[in-house]
Amino acid sequence: MQLDTTTLNTLLQPDIGLNALLRGIEKESLRVRADGALSQRPHPQGMGSTLTHRAITTDFSEAQLELITGVHASPEAVLQELSDVHVFVQKHLGDELLWPSSMPCILAADQAQIPLGQYGSSNIAQAKTVYRRGLGNRYGRLMQTISGIHYNFSVPDALWQALGKTSQDSQTEAYFGLIRNFRRWSWLLLYLFGAAPAVCRSFIQGLDHKLDQFNEGTYYLPHATSLRMGRLGYQSEAQSALDVSYNSVADYSRSMRVGLTESYADYQAIQPAANGEYPQLNDAVLQIENEFYGTIRPKRTTRSGERPLSALNERGVEYVEVRCVDLNPFEPLGINAEQIRFCDTFLLLCLLADSPPDSAQSRGKLARNQTRVVERGREPGLQLEADAGLMGLREWASALLEACQPIAAALDQAHGGFSNNYQHSLQQQQAKVARPQLTPSAKVIAAMATRGSFFKFTMDQAEQVRERLRTTAIDPATLQELEQESAASLVRQAEIEVADTQTFAEFLEDYLALP
Repeated sequence: MQLDTTTLNTLLQPDIGLNALLRGIEKESLRVRADGALSQRPHPQGMGSTLTHRAITTDFSEAQLELITGVHASPEAVLQELSDVHVFVQKHLGDELLWPSSMPCILAADQAQIPLGQYGSSNIAQAKTVYRRGLGNRYGRLMQTISGIHYNFSVPDALWQALGKTSQDSQTEAYFGLIRNFRRWSWLLLYLFGAAPAVCRSFIQGLDHKLDQFNEGTYYLPHATSLRMGRLGYQSEAQSALDVSYNSVADYSRSMRVGLTESYADYQAIQPAANGEYPQLNDAVLQIENEFYGTIRPKRTTRSGERPLSALNERGVEYVEVRCVDLNPFEPLGINAEQIRFCDTFLLLCLLADSPPDSAQSRGKLARNQTRVVERGREPGLQLEADAGLMGLREWASALLEACQPIAAALDQAHGGFSNNYQHSLQQQQAKVARPQLTPSAKVIAAMATRGSFFKFTMDQAEQVRERLRTTAIDPATLQELEQESAASLVRQAEIEVADTQTFAEFLEDYLALP
């Protein structure tokens, strides 16, 4: 995993774009009532249309906000926009709070009380709700209330030029190399940033959870890092059979096409409601591309009506979406600059290091490594499956972080050399490897012991976040811009609804068609 001398020398050249890496954040959070129960209120109208607002929408549930930033060339800029959107949202929440942990808490035994996202009466709006109904029918609505951070990352043109990747095909190939390395090593992010070692009792009702009881209302595993990324979270027997390859865009597309076109017997058995309501978009393993779970995705901005897979095939990879970062309950925005800087450093390592092809055997190894780190990541002496055989997590993590050192130094140099922010972030990660009690997951368990339960800890944090957001300043011009965007988004939604000419059945046939 060490970088060669030529690559290291390239990083030290001036004006190669290391100070212009591009990133954006999508952050999910549940709206909860003052007593911690999931909100049953519709999306506040003052926040605009969930269908068309550029920065504020919902994920699975009507009560699950998704806050989206634009693309920024610095960690500070992306965090500033994320903060502004949070402050704006808080002004419209009334007595509700944002749940700051990835794992939900007080949920009704009746999963129908977890409301699906609603997007209006247009065909595309109905399709979005039907898709969510399908997710609920396939995996249960409880699982869909899990929230996280999606970190979008792309390489600027200047860096591509310096690396000799001048064509879109070569850049796409390099992105897939990044993805393969990321999947091999993403267990490191679960260890460093995992903040979901425990769940509320209400989340595991009726499940064979295999967790230990912390107290009456809390279950956990003593060395867990991110239960969200394990058996209780984003796992699917149907999807695991797909065995998606990341060796090229062609291999990835072939694998995904199987999931998007082949019927699955369990899903064929899902029947429409008595009122004829669509129970899912179709009975394939994947209704649409977004249903595929993974720690990272290749992405390309789609045109109106275009399928994501078609966009990838026609125009290649534009950026990658990292999907394995938990909400940090100790941070009001769920993520901080230290995490962002390390994500940048780590993703560059994944890009620049040699990336052998994957195989069914290697994909099995990485899945087993992920499960071990999810459930036992802080366990002393834990070993993982490396290429050469079993290797201690601590030893492997230290080697990866050492390989990040010259990249962090080059990033600091590219940002003027006046601070060592990237190297300082790297040092903080090295400290977590040496002292597991510094990891967020260990801190959550320690805080649960002090506060009494996962629920009490997270509620305390939610109340602190609310007060922090209420007292955080927002530029009046930014506030006005967000108010105008909210109003304009409602107008855009109405225009889409008026413009519909197809029946929903006709729309759905076109919407799901793959070329």
